[in-house]
Amino acid sequence: MKRIITFGEIMMRLNPEGYLRFVQAEKFEATYAGGEANVAVSLANYGMDAAFVTKLPAHEIGQCAVNELRRFGVDTRSIVRGGERLGLYFVEKGASQRASKVIYDRAGSAIAKAVPEDFDWAKIFEGADWFHFTGITPALGGALPEICLEACKQAKAQGLRVSCDLNYRKKLWSREEAGRVMAGLMPYVDVCIANEEDAKDVFGIAAENTDLNAGKVDQQGYISVARQLTERFGFKKVAITLRGSISASDNDWAGMLYSDGKACFSPTYRVHIVDRVGGGDSFGGGLIYALLSDYDDQKAINFAVAASCLKHSVEHDFNLMSVAEVESLAGGNASGRVQR
Repeated sequence: MKRIITFGEIMMRLNPEGYLRFVQAEKFEATYAGGEANVAVSLANYGMDAAFVTKLPAHEIGQCAVNELRRFGVDTRSIVRGGERLGLYFVEKGASQRASKVIYDRAGSAIAKAVPEDFDWAKIFEGADWFHFTGITPALGGALPEICLEACKQAKAQGLRVSCDLNYRKKLWSREEAGRVMAGLMPYVDVCIANEEDAKDVFGIAAENTDLNAGKVDQQGYISVARQLTERFGFKKVAITLRGSISASDNDWAGMLYSDGKACFSPTYRVHIVDRVGGGDSFGGGLIYALLSDYDDQKAINFAVAASCLKHSVEHDFNLMSVAEVESLAGGNASGRVQR
């Protein structure tokens, strides 16, 4: 069984019921999520040995996050306990022409105050095959850029493949700081994952002939983006999710996987969204599973996009789909008919 280590922050997610706005809410649903934790849950659901590494407070609320990961089969043994608080984020789900909103309350969280001595990466990576992190983790500041760099160096020293989802978050850091820090991490990355805007925001590489607000996505523009990223950093593969935003409720969803000068594109799905938060993470989880399963590039991108397409139908951040369900959609069964 392949073993994957993911590293980042897990937070409590609080959202009003249904499609209520923040100002209408009299109570909030509490769940747990974070970019790398979401990937770990996807991989555990696919039968992989997935471990999540973070730092969490030792009190009961920190334990709630640990318990939620364990519920889905994620290995939590390398989670460090300490610090004072668990980060929070609030989600208001959009609908039709009203966009979703996210408000962070994560300053001073346990992971944001972590120090390099908290993590014994040589021990954490024993027996592992893959290491995954996102640009959100170094964006939390403090010692995390240094910790991520140490993790990447040790992962490569122990022969792991490394993936990174750029995941630029303007509420966490500036484009200039993101570009500087991420450029120092990218030489250790084998598989770079990005969305329609990340490469532009972080590295100034934009797709031509594309208007995201109008839902227009040009394939050739993204081939150019992937080629430039590969030339700059030496990635073995670049995966890009292609989201055509028709409205907050309806998107076109596809993806591209680029390697060795060749690009493979998935089918495009018209998605009616139940919850889009975590959609990119479900793509990353699907891609890692496919590549560790030795799928060829076309089959790998088809699986990753089908997995993330299905995630848009699931409430909250975790993608609770099986391999069989993803393969069914990737194989063309997109009718949504009742399975009896």
